[in-house]
Amino acid sequence: MGRKIAIALGVAVIAILLAYFLAQRQIGERLFDRAVEANAGVDRVAGWPDGLHAYVCGSGSPLPDAQRAGPCIAVIAGQRAFIFDAGSGAIRKLQPMAFPMDRLDAAFLTHLHSDHIDGLGELMLQAWIAGRRAQPLPIYGPEGTARVVAGFADAYAIDRGFRIAHHGPEVARPGGFGGDARIVRPALGSDDGTLVYAGDEVTIRAIAVDHRPVEHALAYRVDYRGRSLVISGDTKHSAALVRFAKGTDVLFHEALNPQMVARIGKALAARGNVDAAQIMADIPDYHTTPGEAAQVAQSSGAGALVLYHLVPAQPAAIIGPAFLGDAGKKFDGRLELAEDGMLVSLPAKGREITFDNLL
Repeated sequence: MGRKIAIALGVAVIAILLAYFLAQRQIGERLFDRAVEANAGVDRVAGWPDGLHAYVCGSGSPLPDAQRAGPCIAVIAGQRAFIFDAGSGAIRKLQPMAFPMDRLDAAFLTHLHSDHIDGLGELMLQAWIAGRRAQPLPIYGPEGTARVVAGFADAYAIDRGFRIAHHGPEVARPGGFGGDARIVRPALGSDDGTLVYAGDEVTIRAIAVDHRPVEHALAYRVDYRGRSLVISGDTKHSAALVRFAKGTDVLFHEALNPQMVARIGKALAARGNVDAAQIMADIPDYHTTPGEAAQVAQSSGAGALVLYHLVPAQPAAIIGPAFLGDAGKKFDGRLELAEDGMLVSLPAKGREITFDNLL
């Protein structure tokens, strides 16, 4: 009797498994259709509160990292959208984060290091096709930006022709690809920075920061309806940035831990990779430590500090406190290590700061 029951159960299990495998295709198709219905062409930010919403589309650095794209902060301000820097892989993260590319008004470059611009070609492509642009994207940046934009446009020129031929000029509008470079030349000695963009209650200002030997490095401040955020770009500890960020709600500041970088350099040198070891020795002198960034946030009265462009990035959350060191003792507000997918929201005319992750 027991054997018959066991055989019957075995047959039933086989039948269930067979039915499951045969139904996999139908189940998969239904799940796919539901995902399409929920996402394709849907403005997922339409119901968000009016205010500033900042996406961390890239929290990494030039050091290879499978979890972090290159530096990128995208911002929605009311009905307008902006992207600050375009690190490698960052633009591909914006679509699953519900960034409205069709609202993109302009892009801004903090400086022309490769890890901040190597996704610029993809940004111009997505702004053109996904953003349905008929004119090139305005791209604000320091001296040299026009040359960089022209170089990417030339590199993508053949692809541009393919897409127009395939989709037709009504979809791939011939005049919409590329970038309209607009050079930012910040006035010296101005705590408020130089106004580079204004429209629909949004203002974006810039100051020069010290990233020598890189010339013409910039930080940006976005203000909208009583809320503000500041993006440091790459810089040494900067008193000018303290004044520029005065009273901001959120400061996005780069951070490098020199002790950790030194350990990497020591290991590289011990294994005979003297060139890479020298690079590790060179990079700390034109970046800001987590503790120094915390001091900037504290002195400026920022409501929250988000450290991004992390060098080196932490492979696991448990390493975060070691990266931060004593930064938490130097800043009274909320301190966060950025992750790709992070969303920071500042509802208009209030003081609330909320954090989420969209990936």
